[in-house]
Amino acid sequence: MENLFTTTLIGQVRALDQFGTWANKDDKEILCEKYVKTKEDLKNIPVIADIDEMQIQDIRLIFQALALAFEKKNGVMCSVVMEMSHEGFGRAVVIAEKIVIVNKFFKDAHRYSFRTYEEFLEEGEKMLENALKIYEQYKK
Repeated sequence: MENLFTTTLIGQVRALDQFGTWANKDDKEILCEKYVKTKEDLKNIPVIADIDEMQIQDIRLIFQALALAFEKKNGVMCSVVMEMSHEGFGRAVVIAEKIVIVNKFFKDAHRYSFRTYEEFLEEGEKMLENALKIYEQYKK
């Protein structure tokens, strides 16, 4: 079940794969490895821990993919602003023109994940749909 969000995200991930690490893996496998964690996986991640740069980049890629998908849908350029402390507290914002179309606050970002691949796909598509609705509601 591919959608515009997933297509743009996997394009971003593969574009950053300069050493061919992901070349022999299919799209679902890559996205599951990066963004899907079961309850058992989460039990092995401490509640209080620092977030590493790779995790921050993986989270940023989600919002860059949302921005790109939004641009593809209605031709309006977007900017992604993301601030994250070393403890995993922060915020990601996607702005189209003067309108904030996505605003996500993070607490314990080192544990940010989805339980299933299907949940990941649904959440990404829902964030894109909400961004489009917000833009349509507030544009002049």
